[in-house]
Amino acid sequence: MLKKSEGELDSILKKSRVNIGASSPQPLPIGVFDSGVGGLTVLKELQKQLPQESFLYFGDTANVPYGTRSRTEILGFVRQILRWMTSQPIKMAIMACNTSSALALDEVRAEFDIPILGIILPGARAAVKQGKRIGVIATPATVASKSYPHAIQEVNTTAQVFQEACPEFVPLIEHNRLRDPQTLHIVYQHLKPLLHQGIDTLVYGCTHYPHLSDLIQKVLPAYVKTVDPAVHITAAAKQELELLQLQNVRTAQSTRFFVSGCPEQFAELSYQWLGFLPVVEKVILPELTAPQAVEVVEQI
Repeated sequence: MLKKSEGELDSILKKSRVNIGASSPQPLPIGVFDSGVGGLTVLKELQKQLPQESFLYFGDTANVPYGTRSRTEILGFVRQILRWMTSQPIKMAIMACNTSSALALDEVRAEFDIPILGIILPGARAAVKQGKRIGVIATPATVASKSYPHAIQEVNTTAQVFQEACPEFVPLIEHNRLRDPQTLHIVYQHLKPLLHQGIDTLVYGCTHYPHLSDLIQKVLPAYVKTVDPAVHITAAAKQELELLQLQNVRTAQSTRFFVSGCPEQFAELSYQWLGFLPVVEKVILPELTAPQAVEVVEQI
Protein backbone atom coordinates (compact mmCIF):
# COMPACT_ATOMS: atom_id res chain seq x y z
CA MET A 1 0.00 0.00 0.00
CA LEU A 2 2.73 2.46 0.94
CA LYS A 3 4.93 1.65 -2.07
CA LYS A 4 1.96 2.03 -4.37
CA SER A 5 1.03 5.38 -2.84
CA GLU A 6 4.54 6.75 -3.15
CA GLY A 7 4.75 5.54 -6.73
CA GLU A 8 1.66 7.41 -7.80
CA LEU A 9 3.36 10.80 -8.06
CA ASP A 10 4.60 10.30 -11.63
CA SER A 11 1.09 9.37 -12.73
CA ILE A 12 -0.36 12.43 -11.01
CA LEU A 13 2.25 14.65 -12.62
CA LYS A 14 1.44 13.31 -16.07
CA LYS A 15 -2.29 13.76 -15.54
CA SER A 16 -1.82 17.32 -14.33
CA ARG A 17 0.39 18.34 -17.24
CA VAL A 18 -1.86 16.78 -19.86
CA ASN A 19 -5.28 17.67 -18.54
CA ILE A 20 -5.08 20.82 -16.47
CA GLY A 21 -1.59 22.20 -16.87
CA ALA A 22 -2.31 23.97 -20.16
CA SER A 23 -5.41 25.74 -18.85
CA SER A 24 -3.60 27.60 -16.03
CA PRO A 25 -5.47 25.94 -13.14
CA GLN A 26 -3.64 27.76 -10.34
CA PRO A 27 -6.59 30.06 -9.41
CA LEU A 28 -9.06 27.16 -9.30
CA PRO A 29 -10.27 26.06 -5.85
CA ILE A 30 -9.31 22.91 -4.02
CA GLY A 31 -12.28 20.62 -3.46
CA VAL A 32 -12.71 19.20 0.06
CA PHE A 33 -15.42 16.68 0.85
CA ASP A 34 -16.75 14.62 3.72
CA SER A 35 -19.99 12.95 4.75
CA GLY A 36 -20.86 15.97 6.93
CA VAL A 37 -19.23 18.49 9.25
CA GLY A 38 -16.24 16.27 10.05
CA GLY A 39 -14.25 17.57 7.12
CA LEU A 40 -14.40 21.08 8.57
CA THR A 41 -11.44 20.04 10.75
CA VAL A 42 -9.47 19.50 7.53
CA LEU A 43 -10.80 22.67 5.92
CA LYS A 44 -9.70 24.81 8.88
CA GLU A 45 -6.17 23.37 8.70
CA LEU A 46 -6.05 23.97 4.96
CA GLN A 47 -7.16 27.56 5.39
CA LYS A 48 -4.58 28.04 8.13
CA GLN A 49 -1.62 26.56 6.27
CA LEU A 50 -2.63 27.57 2.72
CA PRO A 51 -4.18 31.02 3.15
CA GLN A 52 -3.57 31.92 -0.50
CA GLU A 53 -5.75 29.06 -1.78
CA SER A 54 -9.50 29.01 -2.47
CA PHE A 55 -11.67 26.11 -1.33
CA LEU A 56 -14.94 24.44 -2.20
CA TYR A 57 -16.41 22.30 0.59
CA PHE A 58 -19.01 19.59 0.11
CA GLY A 59 -20.79 17.69 2.91
CA ASP A 60 -22.78 14.66 1.81
CA THR A 61 -25.26 15.18 4.62
CA ALA A 62 -28.07 13.32 2.83
CA ASN A 63 -26.04 10.13 3.19
CA VAL A 64 -24.28 10.62 6.54
CA PRO A 65 -22.96 8.56 8.27
CA TYR A 66 -20.64 6.74 5.85
CA GLY A 67 -19.08 4.54 8.50
CA THR A 68 -21.81 1.90 8.55
CA ARG A 69 -22.31 1.71 4.78
CA SER A 70 -20.93 -0.82 2.30
CA ARG A 71 -17.89 -0.31 0.10
CA THR A 72 -20.15 -0.26 -2.97
CA GLU A 73 -22.26 2.54 -1.52
CA ILE A 74 -19.22 4.60 -0.50
CA LEU A 75 -17.60 4.23 -3.91
CA GLY A 76 -20.82 5.35 -5.58
CA PHE A 77 -21.11 8.43 -3.34
CA VAL A 78 -17.48 9.41 -3.94
CA ARG A 79 -17.81 9.06 -7.70
CA GLN A 80 -20.89 11.28 -7.69
CA ILE A 81 -19.18 13.92 -5.56
CA LEU A 82 -16.04 13.97 -7.70
CA ARG A 83 -18.06 14.13 -10.90
CA TRP A 84 -19.83 17.19 -9.55
CA MET A 85 -16.66 18.78 -8.17
CA THR A 86 -14.74 18.38 -11.42
CA SER A 87 -17.63 20.05 -13.26
CA GLN A 88 -17.16 23.22 -11.16
CA PRO A 89 -14.08 22.83 -11.82
CA ILE A 90 -11.38 22.23 -9.18
CA LYS A 91 -7.63 21.68 -9.42
CA MET A 92 -7.29 19.11 -6.61
CA ALA A 93 -9.61 17.01 -4.45
CA ILE A 94 -9.05 16.14 -0.81
CA MET A 95 -10.94 13.28 0.78
CA ALA A 96 -11.54 14.74 4.22
CA CYS A 97 -13.09 11.41 5.16
CA ASN A 98 -11.24 8.36 6.43
CA THR A 99 -13.96 5.94 5.33
CA SER A 100 -13.83 7.22 1.75
CA SER A 101 -10.03 7.15 1.79
CA ALA A 102 -10.06 3.55 3.02
CA LEU A 103 -12.64 2.22 0.58
CA ALA A 104 -12.55 4.33 -2.59
CA LEU A 105 -9.26 6.19 -3.01
CA ASP A 106 -7.43 3.83 -5.36
CA GLU A 107 -10.40 3.43 -7.69
CA VAL A 108 -11.24 7.10 -8.13
CA ARG A 109 -7.62 8.11 -8.54
CA ALA A 110 -7.58 5.94 -11.65
CA GLU A 111 -10.83 7.44 -12.94
CA PHE A 112 -10.39 11.20 -12.50
CA ASP A 113 -7.75 13.40 -14.10
CA ILE A 114 -6.94 15.57 -11.09
CA PRO A 115 -4.75 14.93 -8.03
CA ILE A 116 -6.80 13.27 -5.28
CA LEU A 117 -5.40 13.02 -1.77
CA GLY A 118 -6.53 10.59 0.92
CA ILE A 119 -6.13 11.17 4.62
CA ILE A 120 -5.00 7.79 5.95
CA LEU A 121 -1.37 7.64 4.79
CA PRO A 122 -0.43 11.10 6.16
CA GLY A 123 -2.03 10.17 9.48
CA ALA A 124 -0.22 6.82 9.60
CA ARG A 125 3.15 8.40 8.94
CA ALA A 126 2.59 10.93 11.70
CA ALA A 127 1.52 8.24 14.17
CA VAL A 128 4.69 6.16 13.86
CA LYS A 129 6.78 9.23 14.59
CA GLN A 130 5.03 9.58 17.95
CA GLY A 131 4.66 6.09 19.35
CA LYS A 132 4.99 2.32 19.13
CA ARG A 133 1.64 1.20 20.55
CA ILE A 134 -0.88 3.04 18.44
CA GLY A 135 -4.61 3.15 19.02
CA VAL A 136 -6.99 4.08 16.21
CA ILE A 137 -10.57 5.18 16.75
CA ALA A 138 -12.58 5.09 13.54
CA THR A 139 -15.87 4.19 11.90
CA PRO A 140 -16.79 0.50 11.56
CA ALA A 141 -16.07 0.62 7.81
CA THR A 142 -12.60 2.10 8.28
CA VAL A 143 -11.78 -0.40 11.03
CA ALA A 144 -12.97 -3.32 8.90
CA SER A 145 -10.81 -2.18 5.98
CA LYS A 146 -7.68 -2.43 8.19
CA SER A 147 -6.29 0.53 6.26
CA TYR A 148 -4.63 2.11 9.28
CA PRO A 149 -2.88 -1.05 10.52
CA HIS A 150 -1.62 -1.75 7.00
CA ALA A 151 -0.39 1.80 6.45
CA ILE A 152 1.21 2.10 9.90
CA GLN A 153 2.99 -1.24 9.74
CA GLU A 154 4.30 -0.57 6.25
CA VAL A 155 5.96 2.55 7.63
CA ASN A 156 7.20 0.76 10.76
CA THR A 157 6.86 -3.02 10.98
CA THR A 158 7.53 -2.99 14.73
CA ALA A 159 4.57 -0.72 15.55
CA GLN A 160 1.58 -2.35 17.23
CA VAL A 161 -1.86 -1.14 16.21
CA PHE A 162 -5.11 -1.49 18.14
CA GLN A 163 -8.40 -0.40 16.61
CA GLU A 164 -11.77 0.54 18.08
CA ALA A 165 -14.90 1.09 16.00
CA CYS A 166 -17.00 4.00 17.27
CA PRO A 167 -20.30 3.98 15.34
CA GLU A 168 -22.01 6.40 17.74
CA PHE A 169 -19.49 9.24 17.39
CA VAL A 170 -20.52 10.67 14.01
CA PRO A 171 -24.27 10.73 14.79
CA LEU A 172 -23.56 12.40 18.13
CA ILE A 173 -21.59 15.14 16.38
CA GLU A 174 -23.96 15.57 13.44
CA HIS A 175 -26.88 15.93 15.88
CA ASN A 176 -24.98 18.40 18.07
CA ARG A 177 -24.96 16.25 21.21
CA LEU A 178 -21.43 17.06 22.36
CA ARG A 179 -22.67 18.48 25.66
CA ASP A 180 -24.96 15.59 26.55
CA PRO A 181 -23.79 13.92 29.79
CA GLN A 182 -24.14 10.54 28.09
CA THR A 183 -21.65 11.50 25.37
CA LEU A 184 -18.68 11.53 27.76
CA HIS A 185 -19.68 8.05 28.96
CA ILE A 186 -19.81 6.78 25.37
CA VAL A 187 -16.36 8.23 24.68
CA TYR A 188 -14.98 6.55 27.79
CA GLN A 189 -16.46 3.17 26.86
CA HIS A 190 -14.76 3.26 23.46
CA LEU A 191 -11.38 4.43 24.72
CA LYS A 192 -11.25 1.98 27.63
CA PRO A 193 -10.27 -1.10 25.53
CA LEU A 194 -7.43 0.85 23.90
CA LEU A 195 -6.15 2.11 27.25
CA HIS A 196 -6.16 -1.48 28.50
CA GLN A 197 -3.80 -2.28 25.61
CA GLY A 198 -1.35 0.32 26.90
CA ILE A 199 -1.44 2.64 23.91
CA ASP A 200 0.94 5.60 23.84
CA THR A 201 -0.61 7.27 20.78
CA LEU A 202 -4.20 7.76 19.64
CA VAL A 203 -5.12 8.49 16.02
CA TYR A 204 -8.35 10.27 15.19
CA GLY A 205 -9.31 7.88 12.40
CA CYS A 206 -12.32 9.96 11.40
CA THR A 207 -12.28 13.67 10.66
CA HIS A 208 -15.39 14.13 12.79
CA TYR A 209 -13.59 12.97 15.93
CA PRO A 210 -11.49 16.09 16.65
CA HIS A 211 -14.83 17.75 17.42
CA LEU A 212 -14.86 15.42 20.45
CA SER A 213 -11.29 16.27 21.45
CA ASP A 214 -12.25 18.05 24.68
CA LEU A 215 -14.07 14.95 25.89
CA ILE A 216 -11.37 12.60 24.63
CA GLN A 217 -8.70 14.54 26.52
CA LYS A 218 -10.72 14.13 29.72
CA VAL A 219 -10.42 10.36 29.34
CA LEU A 220 -6.86 9.99 28.05
CA PRO A 221 -3.90 9.88 30.43
CA ALA A 222 -1.45 12.74 29.93
CA TYR A 223 1.20 10.45 28.40
CA VAL A 224 -1.00 9.40 25.46
CA LYS A 225 -0.34 11.62 22.46
CA THR A 226 -3.01 12.28 19.86
CA VAL A 227 -2.65 12.49 16.08
CA ASP A 228 -5.06 14.55 14.01
CA PRO A 229 -4.54 13.49 10.36
CA ALA A 230 -6.10 16.78 9.24
CA VAL A 231 -2.85 18.55 10.09
CA HIS A 232 -0.78 16.10 8.09
CA ILE A 233 -2.94 15.84 4.98
CA THR A 234 -2.66 19.62 4.75
CA ALA A 235 1.12 19.35 4.69
CA ALA A 236 0.82 16.71 1.97
CA ALA A 237 -1.49 18.96 -0.05
CA LYS A 238 0.97 21.83 0.21
CA GLN A 239 3.76 19.59 -1.06
CA GLU A 240 1.66 18.34 -3.98
CA LEU A 241 0.72 21.87 -5.01
CA GLU A 242 4.38 22.84 -5.05
CA LEU A 243 5.47 19.75 -6.98
CA LEU A 244 2.74 20.19 -9.57
CA GLN A 245 3.19 23.97 -9.69
CA LEU A 246 -0.47 24.51 -8.89
CA GLN A 247 -0.10 27.13 -6.15
CA ASN A 248 -2.48 30.04 -6.46
CA VAL A 249 -0.67 33.30 -7.16
CA ARG A 250 -3.80 35.43 -7.16
CA THR A 251 -6.14 36.57 -4.39
CA ALA A 252 -7.96 33.74 -2.66
CA GLN A 253 -11.73 33.63 -2.98
CA SER A 254 -14.14 32.97 -0.10
CA THR A 255 -14.85 29.32 0.62
CA ARG A 256 -18.08 28.04 -0.91
CA PHE A 257 -20.10 25.47 1.04
CA PHE A 258 -22.40 22.84 -0.46
CA VAL A 259 -24.41 19.95 0.97
CA SER A 260 -26.66 17.21 -0.36
CA GLY A 261 -29.04 17.49 2.62
CA CYS A 262 -30.43 20.40 4.62
CA PRO A 263 -28.34 23.59 4.21
CA GLU A 264 -29.86 25.28 7.27
CA GLN A 265 -28.96 22.38 9.55
CA PHE A 266 -25.39 22.27 8.25
CA ALA A 267 -24.96 26.03 8.61
CA GLU A 268 -26.24 26.07 12.20
CA LEU A 269 -24.14 23.07 13.21
CA SER A 270 -20.95 24.35 11.59
CA TYR A 271 -21.22 27.81 13.19
CA GLN A 272 -19.61 26.62 16.43
CA TRP A 273 -16.46 25.52 14.59
CA LEU A 274 -16.25 28.08 11.81
CA GLY A 275 -17.10 31.06 14.00
CA PHE A 276 -19.56 32.41 11.44
CA LEU A 277 -22.81 31.31 9.78
CA PRO A 278 -21.79 30.17 6.30
CA VAL A 279 -23.84 30.55 3.15
CA VAL A 280 -24.65 26.97 2.24
CA GLU A 281 -26.03 25.75 -1.08
CA LYS A 282 -27.93 22.52 -1.54
CA VAL A 283 -27.10 20.49 -4.63
CA ILE A 284 -28.47 17.40 -6.32
CA LEU A 285 -25.58 15.11 -7.13
CA PRO A 286 -25.49 13.73 -10.67
CA GLU A 287 -26.55 10.14 -11.19
CA LEU A 288 -23.67 7.93 -12.29
CA THR A 289 -25.44 7.40 -15.61
CA ALA A 290 -25.95 11.12 -16.16
CA PRO A 291 -22.74 13.11 -16.68
CA GLN A 292 -24.34 16.55 -16.73
CA ALA A 293 -23.35 19.09 -14.10
CA VAL A 294 -25.36 19.29 -10.90
CA GLU A 295 -28.10 21.87 -10.53
CA VAL A 296 -28.09 24.22 -7.56
CA VAL A 297 -31.60 24.15 -6.18
CA GLU A 298 -31.49 25.89 -2.82
CA GLN A 299 -29.37 28.42 -1.01
CA ILE A 300 -29.41 30.03 2.43
